[in-house]
Amino acid sequence: MIKEIRHTGIVVDDLKKTLWFYKEKMGFKVFKHMDESGHFIDKILGIRNIMVTTVKMTLGNGQMIELLDFSSHKKNILQRSINDVGPTHLAFTVDNIDKIYDDFLHDGVEFISTPKVSEDGSVKVVFCKAPEGTYIELVELL
Repeated sequence: MIKEIRHTGIVVDDLKKTLWFYKEKMGFKVFKHMDESGHFIDKILGIRNIMVTTVKMTLGNGQMIELLDFSSHKKNILQRSINDVGPTHLAFTVDNIDKIYDDFLHDGVEFISTPKVSEDGSVKVVFCKAPEGTYIELVELL
């Protein structure tokens, strides 16, 4: 049986910019940074002659994401919508969403709206976009 969610993999086009976002803006720390190629990675991904840089990043509570930068195969940059079928966003609980919103906005992070209080008054929520296009939901418990 499944024990836990191990990590979420995010394919990136600009590893440097995406690392900046997840480290400086979101508070992740690099756990492992490596270049991968060879028989094993070819087999598990089903792509021949793969060359991929993987960066595993963690929060203090052990939650992990993995950034993947494929140098050997062309990347398809997709325009995503929040209502696309399939996984659409990562959600994070935060403190002081208004301060984070102002800070992110100052650094050019794109938002769908300003932070809004839920109808039941229990949370304040806002969605932004990471550099590779992943939607990020920020939630402050009120």
